[in-house]
Amino acid sequence: MSGEKYFTSKSLSYPRSFLGLLVAGFLLVALPLLGTLLYSAWHTERLTEQSRSAVLGAAKAARASRSLVNRTGSIERLALQLAISPDPRLRADLARVHAGFKQVSSELSLLPLDEEQLAALNRTIEHEQRLFDAVDSSRGPPDAIVVRDLAGKLVDDAYQVLAVSYIVADREVERLGASADEVHRRLIFMVLIATAIALAAALALTRIIARPIAQIDSAIRQLGSADFEREIRVSGPADLQSLGERLDWLRRRLTELESQKNRFLRHLSHDLKTPLAALREGTELLNDQVAGPLAPPQRQVVAILRDNSVKLQRLIEELLDYQRALHAAAGLEVGPLGLDALLRQSVQAHQLAAQAKVQRIELDAEPLTVWADATKLRSIVDNLVGNAVKFTPAGGLIRVVARERGEAATIEVVDSGPGVPAEEREAIFEAFFRGRAGASGRAEGTGLGLAIAREFTEAHGGRIEVVAGARGGHFRVTLPLRRAPLLAEAA
Repeated sequence: MSGEKYFTSKSLSYPRSFLGLLVAGFLLVALPLLGTLLYSAWHTERLTEQSRSAVLGAAKAARASRSLVNRTGSIERLALQLAISPDPRLRADLARVHAGFKQVSSELSLLPLDEEQLAALNRTIEHEQRLFDAVDSSRGPPDAIVVRDLAGKLVDDAYQVLAVSYIVADREVERLGASADEVHRRLIFMVLIATAIALAAALALTRIIARPIAQIDSAIRQLGSADFEREIRVSGPADLQSLGERLDWLRRRLTELESQKNRFLRHLSHDLKTPLAALREGTELLNDQVAGPLAPPQRQVVAILRDNSVKLQRLIEELLDYQRALHAAAGLEVGPLGLDALLRQSVQAHQLAAQAKVQRIELDAEPLTVWADATKLRSIVDNLVGNAVKFTPAGGLIRVVARERGEAATIEVVDSGPGVPAEEREAIFEAFFRGRAGASGRAEGTGLGLAIAREFTEAHGGRIEVVAGARGGHFRVTLPLRRAPLLAEAA
């Protein structure tokens, strides 16, 4: 029920699926960039349209102004000829040119002219009309001086219209350039703003998307470290929440399996120890001859029963210890640890056993700090040094060496014992394996010490191995020199 409530409270914040969340995030990041692109396209189209309109208007104005200049030149020439010789044919030509001038001036007046250009055009039209009226036959013979004066003003005004049209074209080009620069500045500003918004949205979405992924990663680490107490919840889209529910189901299932395993081990321990205790008590009574004197052959049989019952009890206890060690290897309490100090403590703990066999233990350790679980690393070293003391003959030498090699720290335990045969170098780390040395009876064991050492070493992200080609026993433990988070990941 709690999971359903959690989903209901978060359903408004997330899409239904993780794919939908990714698509929504992509659209949200792309939205400001898309807006900037549309704004740029709109302004570009607008600027293009203004440029096209300005260029067409300037071209028409220039073309009409040149046509106006050409026609005023014809009017000036015909008016001067009429002032000298009033020929009817010249009058007809003047009337035709005058009509063309009126048409061109009308077309020019319809263009979007500024005030200066329009004033010049109006003066030109006025002077042309006065000149035409001056040479009109109905008013008598034209005055040559007046005609020459009006013709000169007409030409000057026409050229002024042409010059003004060029000036207006130049101004239009400058105006378009200024508009383009303004649009360019706006677009740069919009791109910067849109990029900043997109980056901010991307960062926010990264945190939103990464939150359920981090929760899933934390849940997997929690399960890997055998922490089955805390409930697993994953926020986010429905499919990720469903995955969180499956992980929580897995947590509950692992809790049940762990409880069943512990219950089985407790029952196994109780069911084996109870008859074994009775067996040991009976053999002790027989060995003490409480039930009557025993013959020598009978004493041998009782001794065999007694020794093997003790050995069986030790095997049961070490089996339980091995199971507890496997469980402990899944969870490391990592912290900075002085490796040389830990090795010194381990060597001192084995000095008495070594002195009893007239052995020497030498320690050669560099000052090193590793990130490790002190208890489990001490167990690894104790197993190796204890085996060296066990298998090294009297008067032998045991060397414990610690060095830093690149990104790793190495611990080497070297003894002058018989060593490990080549065919046993891999199998020796298996549980309950006993090699030829153990089978010969010179040094008995259950074959669990090195198996536990390997489990603890691999939990630290390292490796343990037998060095090939060495005289005597030579074991090497390699531990990575890395920080606690990476070490926890390796575990």
